[in-house]
Amino acid sequence: MAELTPIQSLMRPEEGLCTEAGLYVRRRGAARFAGPDLRLGPGGGVRFDTYANLFALGRWRRCCGLASLRLRIGGSGRVTLALEVARPGGRPARVRREEVDLPVELDLADLLADEPDDRRLLILDLAAETAATITAVDWLTADAPRRDPRLTLAITTFRREAAVARSVARFTGFLAAHPAYAGRLHLVVVDNGGTAEIPASETVTPVTNRNFGGAGGFARGLIEARGRGASHCLFMDDDAAVHMDSIARTWTFLAYVRDPATAVSGAMITADRPTRLWENGATFHGGCHPIAHDTDLTDWDELAEMEHAAAGPAPAHFYGGWWFFAFPIAPVRHLPFPFFVRGDDVSFSLVHDFTHVTLNGVASFQDGFTGKESPLTWYLDLRSHLAHHLSLPGLDIPRWKLLRLPAWFYARNLLRMHYETLAAINLAVEDVLAGPDHFAATADLAGRRADLAALRRAEAFAPAAGPRRPDEIRLPPGHRSLRLLLKLTFNGHLVPFFSRFGNRITLDATQRGRIRKVWGASELTVRDGARAYTVRHSKRAAFREGWRLTRLLVRLAWRRDALRRDWQAGYPRLTDDAFWTGALGLPKLPGPDAEPKGQDAAPSPDTA
Repeated sequence: MAELTPIQSLMRPEEGLCTEAGLYVRRRGAARFAGPDLRLGPGGGVRFDTYANLFALGRWRRCCGLASLRLRIGGSGRVTLALEVARPGGRPARVRREEVDLPVELDLADLLADEPDDRRLLILDLAAETAATITAVDWLTADAPRRDPRLTLAITTFRREAAVARSVARFTGFLAAHPAYAGRLHLVVVDNGGTAEIPASETVTPVTNRNFGGAGGFARGLIEARGRGASHCLFMDDDAAVHMDSIARTWTFLAYVRDPATAVSGAMITADRPTRLWENGATFHGGCHPIAHDTDLTDWDELAEMEHAAAGPAPAHFYGGWWFFAFPIAPVRHLPFPFFVRGDDVSFSLVHDFTHVTLNGVASFQDGFTGKESPLTWYLDLRSHLAHHLSLPGLDIPRWKLLRLPAWFYARNLLRMHYETLAAINLAVEDVLAGPDHFAATADLAGRRADLAALRRAEAFAPAAGPRRPDEIRLPPGHRSLRLLLKLTFNGHLVPFFSRFGNRITLDATQRGRIRKVWGASELTVRDGARAYTVRHSKRAAFREGWRLTRLLVRLAWRRDALRRDWQAGYPRLTDDAFWTGALGLPKLPGPDAEPKGQDAAPSPDTA
């Protein structure tokens, strides 16, 4: 019999990462985790129709041409084993049920029949009449891998010493427990702050880098990966916490996938809402649109809908966030654009012909974006949005749509009385009008960061002065006619003396983007735990920044065609090796056409 390779193994809750059991297994009765093992008492059962542990058969068939499949369950005791198949638009249907003694191995070749538009999900269910222990659940194949990837993990960090040290420790611990990955996985820590003090080893390479933000850090990581002869690279944030099994699952998929241009995009789950998905990849056109946002990962119907959709080809304008983005190096013709941060992952995905795939269970747990909002983030978002549409031919949009982008950014913040953010938005338009060479000259963003820090007074969090004040509601925001009037007057900015009678409200930081809550407000306090800031209605500030934006939009409309030519000519120049090696002070390294290692098929790790 041919050697068997695990292509997906049991993923478990993990202290310090995620302990939400519903993401991993549904338990019935006397069922619990005891360390890494699942213990079933009499009448207990476990079901693996979960985000981490369902098996996406349709995706493996479509992308990898899977021709053999087996299921191995380690442990002891006697259980009733059931297998179900879930197809779009229907409930899971049982395809097998039998009593087995653990450990057991089953041949599932009968489930590999071709189906048009295959989006099948396989679900394992185990029930015990007497005590049983489950030590492993592995889906295996006798198929030979198509390649033996050499995957360099690149983490960019800036003065987050504790977070990156934890990531390094988890990586080295994983390799120590799985020596078959030695030589196949290597971690490069790009230290933009020069403070991480990560020791070098056979499996970890720390490099101190000039601080050009995430774009410069990941450009350095990719340059290092090329220099090592890697075939694939995985970009990860320093605050992104992932299961090491996610990396193993990604490596295996890349080893078997038919299309060598395949890139794996990890989902994002915010640490404070671990059962709700932030995004399962995203698209960009006119803005960033997260896929499957707010999906309840513990609700089978919502989870199945998301996974059935993910089993097909990625939608147009798909991009993967750099909290977890694994890609082949051979197709790469552009290093990241020098955005510093925000937008570099969007343009990198869109400018390359990757075949994008998401995998269930491959996700990053990290801080959400809402709490990070500031004039700086709005500035970074708008300038990258405009730059994408000017520099990437596939994102060319009419003049009026280009103008609508900054107008929309302005309106969102005008209604919320965030006038300092309005000033930041105007700076973003100014910088885009200055052309791509301005981005090259200011790639470290030092000057603009100082400008934006100087702007931030009212919108800066400070210790809260006291307990949360009760809201003063004079203009009910839910009143339909009143809300229409408020829309027509830009939330009272065209109403005389509005600051005297508008509402005074307080919102949590996670709610400050909800415009419905601020209709009728002339004073808004935003609280984040023990910190808060307050903004107040100001017609003078609104007019000043609005008039400034109007003049900028006239320039943008007048120069749109010339700007598009400049940006499309400048983008290749600012994403080539020469620009980044010069900016980072590096010697010329092997270019994108250098022969990578690990392209030939070879035995996979952990063959059984």
